[in-house]
Amino acid sequence: MKLCVMLSGAMMLALTAGPAFAAPAFCADNKPDFENFFFEDRSDPEAERNERDLTALRQRGIDATRVERWSGCIRAYVRQPDGGETMQFFEPNGYRPIPF
Repeated sequence: MKLCVMLSGAMMLALTAGPAFAAPAFCADNKPDFENFFFEDRSDPEAERNERDLTALRQRGIDATRVERWSGCIRAYVRQPDGGETMQFFEPNGYRPIPF
């Protein structure tokens, strides 16, 4: 019984800690983006923000196919010259690449 309780506790710790380690360390320290929070059209602000991020990355020469905010960073799926796609991370303020 004691072993079962210890194992279930270890499993819960592993399950909750896993997502925190998936993002680059830099992303986990970023603060939420509240730019224009109170003034945006609330119809779908996340989709609009993603579209702005996608446009900004493309203007910087990054062939992103889709983006999303993830753990404080921009996670972009970027088309490669061979036709494949890679996941890359960028700072939300300035769109600088973050090595993973």
